[in-house]
Amino acid sequence: MEELEILNGTVGAVVFQNYENGYAVLRLRCQDGQMVTVVGTIPLPAVGERLMVTGRWSAHQSYGKQFEAEFLERLMPQTKAEILGYLSSRIVKGIGPKSAARIVEHFGEQTLQIMEREPARLAEVSGISANRAKIIGEEFRLRVGLRQLMEFFALHQLPAELAVRAYKLYGEQTMELLYDDPYLLMDEGMDAPFGAVDRFAIELGVSGDDPRRVEAGLLFELHYNLTAGHSFLPEDKLLGATSQLLTVEPSVVAEGLGRLLEADRLVRASLAGITVIYLPELHQAESYCARRLLEASNMSFPAPKGLEKMLRLAERESGIEYAPQQADAVRAAAEGALLLITGGPGTGKTTILKGILSLFEQMGLKCVLAAPTGRAAKRLSEVTGQDASTIHRLLEATVDQSTGRMCFLKDEEDPLKADAVIVDEMSMVDIQLLHSLMQAVPVGKRLILVGDPDQLPPVGPGFPFNDMLRSEALRAVRLTEVFRQAQQSLIVMNAHRVNKGQMPELRDRRNDFFFLPCRTEQEVSQTITDLCERRLPQNMGIPSDQIQVLTPTRKGGVGTWELNKLLQAKLNPASPTKKERQFGQSTFREGDRVMQIRNDYDIMWKACDGSAVGTGVFNGDVGTVKGIDTGMEQMTVVFDDREVEYDFELLSELEPAYAMTVHKSQGSEYRAVILAAFGGSPYLLNRSVLYTAITRARELLIVVGQEQTVATMVANAKVGRRYTGLKLRLQGKTS
Repeated sequence: MEELEILNGTVGAVVFQNYENGYAVLRLRCQDGQMVTVVGTIPLPAVGERLMVTGRWSAHQSYGKQFEAEFLERLMPQTKAEILGYLSSRIVKGIGPKSAARIVEHFGEQTLQIMEREPARLAEVSGISANRAKIIGEEFRLRVGLRQLMEFFALHQLPAELAVRAYKLYGEQTMELLYDDPYLLMDEGMDAPFGAVDRFAIELGVSGDDPRRVEAGLLFELHYNLTAGHSFLPEDKLLGATSQLLTVEPSVVAEGLGRLLEADRLVRASLAGITVIYLPELHQAESYCARRLLEASNMSFPAPKGLEKMLRLAERESGIEYAPQQADAVRAAAEGALLLITGGPGTGKTTILKGILSLFEQMGLKCVLAAPTGRAAKRLSEVTGQDASTIHRLLEATVDQSTGRMCFLKDEEDPLKADAVIVDEMSMVDIQLLHSLMQAVPVGKRLILVGDPDQLPPVGPGFPFNDMLRSEALRAVRLTEVFRQAQQSLIVMNAHRVNKGQMPELRDRRNDFFFLPCRTEQEVSQTITDLCERRLPQNMGIPSDQIQVLTPTRKGGVGTWELNKLLQAKLNPASPTKKERQFGQSTFREGDRVMQIRNDYDIMWKACDGSAVGTGVFNGDVGTVKGIDTGMEQMTVVFDDREVEYDFELLSELEPAYAMTVHKSQGSEYRAVILAAFGGSPYLLNRSVLYTAITRARELLIVVGQEQTVATMVANAKVGRRYTGLKLRLQGKTS
């Protein structure tokens, strides 16, 4: 192996950088004037900065001779020319080439010291206000501090993006705090992998049975199981799983559990005679929701005068005559404080919603409508003709600046100003979101919850809508009759067949549901791309942007990763007129369809017409890449009527959305849906996934793949069991 060498030089160009792991490709101008290519983990490099890089030379098959960095030391630019090049690279937000020239001309070689220690003096420079000077100073200190932390994380093989989250939460004290307790990286909102943090802690000298490690392991197990939908874990299962995770004796884990219970960091409860352990916020959510739901269910209102006349008017407005079940549902909404409405496609849920809205309007009640996602809210607004918002916007989601965590401004102290609240797509609502909603609904007002429990459960913990219905403790209307008009749709009838465990009709090619058999993954992907690019737009007049490809899985030849690459190449190919940006495994290109994959309550948006601004983009929101500014290192995405600017380091929150998993499509409806059905994990090939996929299509559904895969999904009625306590609490089976 070649001996290590040291190179000293100035960064002349940043060829590539990956914000996720810190990997970069640089052109380094060495002291002898030679320009060399340097590759390695070099977080947030900037043109103009000086580096001392230790590493080895190698020969890349495609790129030739390059220097592989193993260690590096950063030396801030010193000369005026170096500082000017550094700031002109837009390393600091708010400073471009022109303002950089004015700043360096004014402060010379003292520029960077001034920016770090006396940023207010930047206002001495023409064109820089006092407020802008303050912002530039904060951004510069953030950049320097964050880069040092990323280097520290890279040294300990921790993800670079974790450094960004840690710095946002703990600021300049991050490194000091982590030396004291490395398991702070497991705090809520960090999304840190336990294995990496545990390895880091052991490197810092933490012993295997250290109380901090044991307690972090217990908390990790409970937080990790939230992602599987569990609101709690039985105590024996928690102790066993944590003991196995940490390779320590169960008695040591039991002692750690005792400490966490005593400190009120965990809660012990009994459900149907089983001892269980909750995170405090989950215990509070379940207990509060059960109490409020039972209170609302036991509350009634006098029937309004002329109720039957109001019903007739609602019927005339809809141009139909209500079926007995529908009329009963509208009456129940008038007389009760809580009503659950459930039913499959074609059973008249939308008709009932319109009738209830008409009734409430006649009664003079102010009503607000909401759904879990932006797409579901938009659909609710379209079918009712009234404004609807996401639950997060309705509750005014924001970030608690003291903790960095999401919270809602609407709660018991400042409830919603409404006489009635209607929420659609309740199958998507987890127990924590329901808790926040119940806190904001004024006591004594009406709450209507609408959903289909046969669809996939929420991504988050619990399955509250299902628990509410199964408890038999709350007023519910279950719609079972498929109306004649809906019976003409094979989409509707096949959805009901699947829900009953029957094979959908795959041979009928005269309707809105088609099956195209394929023998290989390659044939599936080629058929799907041809349908999107040519056959549906040309033969059926359905534009490609109104077609959504769904698949049960992310991986494999017919998973989202591969399908998105193929569909992007066909529907939005590379072009000299379109800017693009590589990030991780994805290439984002102007014109691409993209999806937000996690809730971000901080990010700013503005209305496309300039009428409003706000914060927050949420998991599942789909938009289009409007522009990419490589100079400002920003990408602009338009979500319906909102425009959002993403710094390049935030691109991990986005992924291509030409194809998406069935789970991500919940709450949405598309003009045409193409479902890939060709093998996959038994966990993903189940009846709920198939049923949810079918019910996403409004006009056309095409299944592409194997009939055997469809049969497997129909036969697999197993949905992963969730540990939830809401049903038992509603039934009074707690102690």
